[in-house]
Amino acid sequence: MTAEFASGNEPASPPGEGGLVRLRLDVSYDGTDFSGWARQPGRRTVQGLLEDALAKQPPGQSVPRSVVVAGRTDAGVHASGQVVHVDVVPLAGPSGRLAVDEHGVPDLQRMCHRWNRYLPGDIRVLSARVAPPGFDARFSAVRRHYRYRISDAPWGVDPLLRRDTLGWGRSLSVDALNQASEALLGLRDFAAFCKQREGSTTIRELQRFAWRRLDTHLVEAEVSADAFCHSMVRSLVGALLLVGDGRRAPDWPASVLRSHVRGSAVAPPHGLTLVAVDYPPDEELAARAEQTRAVRPASDAL
Repeated sequence: MTAEFASGNEPASPPGEGGLVRLRLDVSYDGTDFSGWARQPGRRTVQGLLEDALAKQPPGQSVPRSVVVAGRTDAGVHASGQVVHVDVVPLAGPSGRLAVDEHGVPDLQRMCHRWNRYLPGDIRVLSARVAPPGFDARFSAVRRHYRYRISDAPWGVDPLLRRDTLGWGRSLSVDALNQASEALLGLRDFAAFCKQREGSTTIRELQRFAWRRLDTHLVEAEVSADAFCHSMVRSLVGALLLVGDGRRAPDWPASVLRSHVRGSAVAPPHGLTLVAVDYPPDEELAARAEQTRAVRPASDAL
């Protein structure tokens, strides 16, 4: 979910084309000081810093191309389970002191260590591996999982949680939140909860929208869907918070959904974190990517 759709987000090349090897990288970042995921001139972005770090290879080693991300995030949104892929040029044989595997790829554990030395502390490459055939970080995904955290303490947010937790200041009813959320589940047109883009669909399958109280003052929403349109999670959370604190009835969000008219209740970005991306079994990856491409334009699979 981001306001920017850079060309670098498009698939670098079909798997295996030109002898390239596709890598899967699992990435985590604190979105506080980023202008979103997508590379933008003169802006500090996750994609920009990650691609810069990947490009800093010793002479003769594989040269990464543009990365493709599973879920593009807005400015201020975090990720603990982001997935990207990148196509690299394999090596013909050993280079320097780094071993090369059967794919012509250097030791990826060591490469992760090298990349993280170049990256700032608010972004980490957690792991890297050669992707199975047909893998596409964006189009092969079957669902994305987000969480949104809120403190309803009267004094605000614990200072240690302030970067990823929204201070609401009003007591929230988890029962009312879950009652309202349940009515939004399923395959529906979420135009009322999306920032629409010309040529993009707002039809999504909301598979999970559940709330729980983690402790006395900390509430968490878990939101999962096959994909999300722009600002969808934050719009859903923003509307539901008005139900949770009693200012709207539990059936109000469903009536907003039916209206297809976008409201103004959008939760701030810093409470939102992309926590995981699910993929089908390896033998179904290519088919899933083709299926997604057929029904959703490239700028629409978030």
